[in-house]
Amino acid sequence: MNNPEHNPGSTPDPIRDEGSRLSRRQAITGGFAALTAVGGGSSLWQWIRNLARDESPADVFKGDAPSDAVWKLWCERGWTLEARHYLKLGRNVQCKVCPNNCILEPGDRSHCRNRINRDGILYTMAYGNPCTFHVDPIEKKPLFHFLPGSQSFSLATSGCVFRCLNCQNWEISQKKPEETKDPTGPAFYLKPPLPESIRLQDLYRLTLLPDQLPPVVKVLNCPSVSYTYSEPTAYFEYALDCCKMAREHRLKNVLVTCGSIEERPLREILQYVDAAHVDLKGFSDETYRQLNSGKLEPILNTLRVYRSLGVWFEVINLVVPTYTDHLDEIRRMSDWLVKNLGPDQPLHFSRFHPQHKLTHLPPTPVAFLVKAREIARSAGLRYVYVGNAPEVTDGETTFCPGCRRPVVERQIFAVTRLDIVDGRCRHCQTPIAGRWEDRRG
Repeated sequence: MNNPEHNPGSTPDPIRDEGSRLSRRQAITGGFAALTAVGGGSSLWQWIRNLARDESPADVFKGDAPSDAVWKLWCERGWTLEARHYLKLGRNVQCKVCPNNCILEPGDRSHCRNRINRDGILYTMAYGNPCTFHVDPIEKKPLFHFLPGSQSFSLATSGCVFRCLNCQNWEISQKKPEETKDPTGPAFYLKPPLPESIRLQDLYRLTLLPDQLPPVVKVLNCPSVSYTYSEPTAYFEYALDCCKMAREHRLKNVLVTCGSIEERPLREILQYVDAAHVDLKGFSDETYRQLNSGKLEPILNTLRVYRSLGVWFEVINLVVPTYTDHLDEIRRMSDWLVKNLGPDQPLHFSRFHPQHKLTHLPPTPVAFLVKAREIARSAGLRYVYVGNAPEVTDGETTFCPGCRRPVVERQIFAVTRLDIVDGRCRHCQTPIAGRWEDRRG
């Protein structure tokens, strides 16, 4: 059980030590702790300016933390944990897991809906309480160059750091944990032997703590775990601890993410991540602001960090009519990907279908998706795909950049051809970028 005043079983965390949890008075008056937190090479004044600029904190839910009664039930279930990345500002706190940088007074709830300030401590309420899970083909993420044809155990909690107008999973991404889980009644744990079916009321009460995850995944013969459907950054602590536990049991970890995360937590979790799908939702700040309530530069920085750490990832660009269907923007995006990530970076253009708050828009014209693929290929990208549009010829086929023969063919989420041996084209031995290891669970 999680005591609301204590994080049980945790060890001192150098990423969230007392030196980095500064009150406003410490920040203003200086002091050794503040200088230590920002590093000897930076002046305190520059740090204060950066903190103020730390990118205008997002709107939060004022006074929306759960009641004492609900909080007690949540703790008894083990569904709470002290957050890993935040600053103390007196009794206020500033979350530092994503660029929203929410500043919460006691009793407030974060922009992502999952974090609360309780008595001057930042807690996540999205821990060990997935609101959905499923076994998916890895191609559904989509990941085309990672363990093709394998299955991935996929889970999510509520909450998201974005407000995408076109969200296809808004029923969970735009909900509070309390709206997707029920801490009353008998606890329900997912563990082998697995039940043949799970009732909806069982899912509402489901607890799946990180150490309970690997046995379930192995029984289902999945070589990987995917943190998906909503946004793993919004349930960072849970995703991180699950990644650690999965890695201990030789399972692969996959993040399906919008990429809006601060660099420090990103580098921490990527130590345990094997692959990722990163949404590059546009290539202008205006697009991100209007369509997603986000910013472009943090996403680009995330992509650079992935590349620098050698973690395999694939970029997805959803083409939304009137928002991201601009050929000049697609050219700039493609050029940036080649220059910063290299020609072997896979890029998926995905067809928009009316969702959530954009039901008045038409689906993306197929002809535009084909033109976008041509532009990306002309920019020098070797692996460009078109998704959600089965009528596009070879839209999801991987071609060898050497002999130009198809080496992976797909139909919907099924792999129908796989001509890659030891990471090379079977025909001409040209290396094919990706992770082509053993696909068995």
